[in-house]
Amino acid sequence: MRRWRTSWLRKAVTWSHVTTMDSVVDSVVDHIVEHLDPNPSPPLFVAIQGPQGSGKSYLSAQLKERLSQPPYSLNVALLSIDDLYLPHDGLVALATQQPQNSLWAGRGQPGTHDVKLGLEVLRNLRSQSQGVELPSFDKSLFNGEGDRVPSGVVINPPVDVVILEGWCVGFFPISEEELLKRWDGVWREESARLGLPDVTTKDDLRRVNEKLEHYLEMWAHFDIFVQLKPAPVQTFPSQYSIIYRWRLEQEHYMKSTNGGRGMSDEAVKAFVDRYMPGYVFFGDIPPFSFEPQWAGKGIKLLIDEERRQLGVERF
Repeated sequence: MRRWRTSWLRKAVTWSHVTTMDSVVDSVVDHIVEHLDPNPSPPLFVAIQGPQGSGKSYLSAQLKERLSQPPYSLNVALLSIDDLYLPHDGLVALATQQPQNSLWAGRGQPGTHDVKLGLEVLRNLRSQSQGVELPSFDKSLFNGEGDRVPSGVVINPPVDVVILEGWCVGFFPISEEELLKRWDGVWREESARLGLPDVTTKDDLRRVNEKLEHYLEMWAHFDIFVQLKPAPVQTFPSQYSIIYRWRLEQEHYMKSTNGGRGMSDEAVKAFVDRYMPGYVFFGDIPPFSFEPQWAGKGIKLLIDEERRQLGVERF
């Protein structure tokens, strides 16, 4: 297992999905237009979920560009859940207050976002009563730990479409019974495959699970749901292994555009390790712990390791 991880980190990677996601973009544009009211007030709220590096940020940017141009000419507000992270001092304070919880050692897991800020932004966009400045988070600051920065991006009404994208968008809390079942079942299997036996504890997961309750009010805003789902790669030890490669590509691309600021390859590996419990315990979309507003209006886009669309499912 360790040989696989070492060779993966040494592998040269490229940000290649830009030319392979055209069919994914087409599918999502069609899905949004299908559910768009001719006079959207409030706006159509679109949630986009996918693992790190899967191309959801690129997809979201392409959606904004396509929908903003003729024949649609829509006013689109685009927000990443990453832009809702606590500022750097808030992340440090959380990690200091909960030193035993490795999942909160840095940004990422539910609990590290400013949910109050997210709700304020979504409510203001829904009300159409004023211009809304979108928050922004620069991941390259503090050696890759990141910090909130002014965005200067103001969305003025009327707004037609609001897109929120992120790795944990739509994650639901689970019952104690389900948590214990996954701990002894799928988590034991996947953590062994990935070499992560000590990355979390049951108590860590319970605290994250409790924080997810606060996110449900944000999820309640959304009308339709889009999920990017990687197909299992037979040559990888785990169905989640591709996420490591994708996230490293993402970091390399960012560093190539900002003068090299960001995480080292080993830091990326440790960073993604902390996300794995989130995928395994809370990432099933569906099933739902209760039926969300978008039930029946979701699409799951199955993609291969190069982010090419393999199929579409509705849920």
